Amino acid sequence: MAEEQTYLFGPVPSRRLGLSLGVDIVPLKTCTLDCIYCQLAETNEKTVIREEYVTVEPVLNQLKERLSNGLQADFVTFSGSGEPTLNSSLGELIDRIKEITNIPVGILTNGTLLYLPEVREDCAKADVVLPSLDAADEQTFQKINRPHPDISFKNLVFGLCAFRKEFAGRIWLEVFLLEGINTSPEQIEKIADIIKKICPDKIQLNTAVRPTTDPTVKKVENEKLQQIAKLLGPNCEVVADFLPLSHQKNLQTKAEYVLSILKRRPCSLEDICAGLGIHQAEALKYISHFQHQGIILSEQKDGRIFFRAI
Repeated sequence: MAEEQTYLFGPVPSRRLGLSLGVDIVPLKTCTLDCIYCQLAETNEKTVIREEYVTVEPVLNQLKERLSNGLQADFVTFSGSGEPTLNSSLGELIDRIKEITNIPVGILTNGTLLYLPEVREDCAKADVVLPSLDAADEQTFQKINRPHPDISFKNLVFGLCAFRKEFAGRIWLEVFLLEGINTSPEQIEKIADIIKKICPDKIQLNTAVRPTTDPTVKKVENEKLQQIAKLLGPNCEVVADFLPLSHQKNLQTKAEYVLSILKRRPCSLEDICAGLGIHQAEALKYISHFQHQGIILSEQKDGRIFFRAI
């Protein structure tokens, strides 16, 4: 009998959402973009076609099981292996999740499909939507995000603005900055003008603190991020490092939890310890176990060691 696919991961410590239970509803790296800063890998299925990649019932059954075991999370978040708005069942999934839990629902999205009315309708069912804006013009958008040919920067901005007009919930806009690419005064000024049109509730600045698909990508130093944040207004905050989180207790299998995180994104030893509430010596036992099995690799980024599942 084939092993049942797992659609949930975590809860994981999130820089933006606290303790977040991830819901993964598209195949690995099925996305509208192929961003140079992606933590996973190059996009192997760049598409704009919405499909029912994952049906509703298996996801709900797994969530019901987790809830029955005393799930503690700040958000149930659609994220993970690709762009969640590509799943045509997104809206139904959110409706059904809200029938069985009061935990708020979030969507981590690149925002590229929000120009479609049906995608805006699905996303409007969530409590908080976290789209991205990494560029100020088409040329920079192409360089950083490497979109599907049918995706344009103009449509991205249109979709974000249209969604704001229709969505009464919270929009937390992530701006991912890369040194030497979108950090010039001209780029920042243009980004600020676009943000004024979108009117998000928060602007969250991020940068490449983890290993990326393109190894030449350079992070923006914290001091510069803080300076740029002031230019983008009082609702702007830097989220480039993990925020302190309360430790989650009574995880059923800590080793499986470690692996579930590393399958989705690279993490440092400190990240793993923060998520599990354990000492480094204990975390190293799990890491060493998976390394001996050839499941985990390590790599260095700016003097820090990150672990990644193969």
